[in-house]
Amino acid sequence: MLTVDFSRFPLAPGDRVLDLGCGAGRHAFECYRRGAQVVALDRNGEEIREVAKWFAAMKEAGEAPAGATATAMEGDALALPFPDDSFDVVIISEVMEHIPDDKGVLAEMVRVLRPGGRIAVTVPRYGPEKVCWALSDAYHEVEGGHIRIYRADELLEKMRGAGLRPYGTHHAHALHSPYWWLKCAFGVDNDRALPVRAYHQLLVWDIMKKPLATRLAERALNPVIGKSFVAYATKPRAPREERA
Repeated sequence: MLTVDFSRFPLAPGDRVLDLGCGAGRHAFECYRRGAQVVALDRNGEEIREVAKWFAAMKEAGEAPAGATATAMEGDALALPFPDDSFDVVIISEVMEHIPDDKGVLAEMVRVLRPGGRIAVTVPRYGPEKVCWALSDAYHEVEGGHIRIYRADELLEKMRGAGLRPYGTHHAHALHSPYWWLKCAFGVDNDRALPVRAYHQLLVWDIMKKPLATRLAERALNPVIGKSFVAYATKPRAPREERA
C-alpha cells in the first residue's frame, strides 16, 4: 500500500533514492522495482534486517531491472551518513510526526538532496488524526508514538523554511481512517472486537483484490477523510544552474 503517488512523483531508472524512516520498506521496494538505486534507512535494526531480506528475495526473483541496486541500513535521521547532494530523490513517509526535531530532519534531507532533486513527505492528516487522539490516549501516548498533528499549511511552511519549493499535494488512504477510529474506540490493542475484525478483513480484501468499487470510493473520499497528507517539493538549483 503506497502513500506516495508515483504518477505525481516521477522516478527514473538509475535515480538515487533515499527512503528515510523506511519502516517495513513499502516505498523502497517500489523504487527498486522501478530501477532506482535505493537506500532504505531506519533506526529500527529489526525492520532493517527484514527489508534487507526482502531486497535479496526481490533480486533473486528478478523483480528489479538491470542496474537497480538496493541497500538497507540503520541510521539516524538527524545525522545522515551521506555527503551533501547524494540523492536525486528523498521519501519520508509517516515519520516526521514521531520526531521532536522535525526541522532538523528537514534540514538533513535537504542537505543530502541534490539541487533540482525531489522530495515526498507524508504525514497523518489533521482531521482524521485529531479524531484518533480524541478517542484514545493510548493511540499516541506511547514510546515512539505520534507527538504532533500537522496542519497542511504548517507542514508546507516548514518545508519552505528548509529551502524546498512545494509543487503538489493530495490526500490518501481514506478507507483506513474509519479503521483507526474503530481501533481507537475499542482499544488500540484490541484486535478481537467484531467491528475491528470485520473492517480489517475489508481492507485486506481491498489491498489484495483492488476492486473498482473500493478504488472509486477511496478516490471520492480522499479529499474528505484521507488519512494521510502528501506533499511534493523540489530543492531549487543555484541561480547559475537555473540560468544554464
